[in-house]
Amino acid sequence: MKQILREIGMIARALDSISNIEFKELDLTKGQYLYIVRICENPGIIQEKLVDLIKVDRSTATRAIQKLEMNGFIEKKEDPHNKKIKKLFPTEKGKRAYPFIIRENEHSNAVALAGFSEQEAALTFDLLERIRKNVEKDWESVKKGNKRDY
Repeated sequence: MKQILREIGMIARALDSISNIEFKELDLTKGQYLYIVRICENPGIIQEKLVDLIKVDRSTATRAIQKLEMNGFIEKKEDPHNKKIKKLFPTEKGKRAYPFIIRENEHSNAVALAGFSEQEAALTFDLLERIRKNVEKDWESVKKGNKRDY
């Protein structure tokens, strides 16, 4: 069987590395752009939902959110109905960074799919979505402390 996940990993690491280099001029480091995008697209999102969208552990998200808040990209606001719930919102600085991040993402998509027909691009998306959904089941289980059966 082909090493599909190895290829996906190499693609993900290369794109993440490119993004981290290009987003230095925005004062963003190590994957923080992912959080800004999701928060801009889902203003008022709670941290647990953000963790599920990005597929990171809670402590990684906590550190990234603290840094983004400290650097003025996002802000936390209390839920008016439940003071324990903190909702995440982009600041003006975060909203200004968002279009630049999206342009980079669109460019990376275009580069990745160069030479693909529309049908090939659609099929690739569908197949990758299926792979993600398969992996997500294990991610959810392991996140809850379960062990996978090899």
